[in-house]
Amino acid sequence: MEYMEQFLSTATEYIKLIGIFDVIDMALVAFVVYHIFRFVRRSRSGQVVKAILLIILAMGVANVLQLQVVRFVLNNAVELGFIALVIIFQPEIRRFLEQMGSGKIKEMFVRETIDDELEYAIRETVEAYTSMSKDKVGALMVFERKTMLDDVLKTGTPLDARVSAELLKNLFWNKAPLHDGAVIVRNGRIVGAGCMLPMSGNVNISRDLGMRHRAGIGISENSDAVVALVSEETGSISVAINGMLKRHLAPATLEQMLRNELMPEQEESKPSGTAWLTSMFKQTKGDKPDGEEDSRQ
Repeated sequence: MEYMEQFLSTATEYIKLIGIFDVIDMALVAFVVYHIFRFVRRSRSGQVVKAILLIILAMGVANVLQLQVVRFVLNNAVELGFIALVIIFQPEIRRFLEQMGSGKIKEMFVRETIDDELEYAIRETVEAYTSMSKDKVGALMVFERKTMLDDVLKTGTPLDARVSAELLKNLFWNKAPLHDGAVIVRNGRIVGAGCMLPMSGNVNISRDLGMRHRAGIGISENSDAVVALVSEETGSISVAINGMLKRHLAPATLEQMLRNELMPEQEESKPSGTAWLTSMFKQTKGDKPDGEEDSRQ
């Protein structure tokens, strides 16, 4: 009891020393640190940060256990770490400085509710894909999630438009200048068209699949994006997630998958993530068996 009273007395004295500017100071630091971690988590730099934390943990263990050689190697590696970090995070640092210079720092830290935009985007996408599937118009849409696709956006034409069925059908019309690339959707809005995607390196992919499907699988392997495709040859609708391709989908199945993956909080009663995609292979009614393949894209 005596220790508790002493602790409370000491804590009270320290609290009395804290002024309004100290509170503001700590709040600003906490705000910046929180959003830096949030930004890193949403970008592909998250894995690099985890590796750095593991190195720091290893240094601590080496110091405690007096592992002289390990400590020497890690200490020398950390000395060069700052230069390495500048090189690794160069795109993120540049984007941060560009946004500061353009007065868009608020856009980087403040993210408004996007449920309405996503809801509308999903409806319009399903409507467009239903029509393009009947007309056998090829389509490739990438719905960005936590992994930022800024490098992919640089390969296409920047846009800022609300997703609509008519716009999608015009973008993917076979005589349109941007129909060969992918449309990138961020927070329910189209931010790029005619974008080039990395091809999948999976050697086990069916040879019947064309470049459009291989590109869709490739971007899903390199990010957490949800990719929706329409085959130009057969009109078949497909979705790629985490390197897995689900083919021959009905429009209703496409809508349900997009809702489940992009708006999981509204689909709590159903399996989420990859479990949903796996279950779709067995439970989807009206879809063709997995063994049947498109003849081309």
